[in-house]
Amino acid sequence: MRIFSFSLVSWLGPASPFMFVWSLNTIDAIMLAWCSALKRDSAYTLLNGFWIIVGLIGILRAGQFIH
Repeated sequence: MRIFSFSLVSWLGPASPFMFVWSLNTIDAIMLAWCSALKRDSAYTLLNGFWIIVGLIGILRAGQFIH
């Protein structure tokens, strides 16, 4: 999913649908964090938790809630 969304940004540049890209990446991170939590892989859970936070900030910026 992340490869697709970053490819989209690469192809479209500034015309990219950034809200879609950040939402897709955040959903992907949530799913991976859930799976790693079920497997009790704390390092991978922490890594994906970090990407969830980055994704939420990206969503807020893409939605122009923060600058």
